Amino acid sequence: MSIVEKEWSAARVAALLLEAEDTASARGSIQHEWDGLDLATAYAAQDEALARRVQRGETVTGVKLGLTSRAKQRQMGVDSPSVAWLTDAMALPAGDPVPRARLIHPRAEPEIVFVMKDRLAGPGVTATSALAAVGLVYAGIEIIDSRYSGFKFTLADAVADNNSSGVYVTGPVGLRPEDLDLALEACLLEVDGQVAHSATGASVQGHPAEALAFAANILAERGLAIEAGWTVLTGGMTDAVPVAAGSRVAAHFTHLGSIALAGG
Repeated sequence: MSIVEKEWSAARVAALLLEAEDTASARGSIQHEWDGLDLATAYAAQDEALARRVQRGETVTGVKLGLTSRAKQRQMGVDSPSVAWLTDAMALPAGDPVPRARLIHPRAEPEIVFVMKDRLAGPGVTATSALAAVGLVYAGIEIIDSRYSGFKFTLADAVADNNSSGVYVTGPVGLRPEDLDLALEACLLEVDGQVAHSATGASVQGHPAEALAFAANILAERGLAIEAGWTVLTGGMTDAVPVAAGSRVAAHFTHLGSIALAGG
């Protein structure tokens, strides 16, 4: 192992990515600089970054999934999603514009959002048992924001970067999961009044509850669980669209209502 390789660690990766986030400055792929950044190390960096967020006053409020669509998995050459953290600093109040000053290159994607009524701990969680732990279901728009230049990164890069976390907003309609067919819940994503993409909940691992079960089971491998009251972003239903200054992004769901965001 070279001297340069010895200088790398999960803690250093976390510090570099938090600095890039805090200064809204993009950087190149870390894995291209350090081939020791495997998935286990990337998750360790993610957890280290979360600990630093908590130390500076943020509160853990849930988890977010990435790579839940089959198309994105094929693009990245993987066959399962990845999981990351949410804190209160990532929640955008309804009606607020996209906070462009704190973001590098924001992109919007519509999501189905769960708010948990019960603690959900793996291993062995199924989609059925996962859905039974959900209190309410909401529509959501997540504004993702990679810290890597041009959104170019490896899977390990993305995991270390907290799955390109930015901010998110949830809609005004909360329904019980038993009152919805989540696989058929449809969404239209609009940019400046023009439909950019459409999808149903089935685009998220076949059913959003499958993504929730995955999150609980992979967290269990690190001795963690999804806590009651937490928010879970189940992953983008469509490709993410760039959010330009002055633009307007809206997501319209069949039963979960609509959300609109000004580009700031």
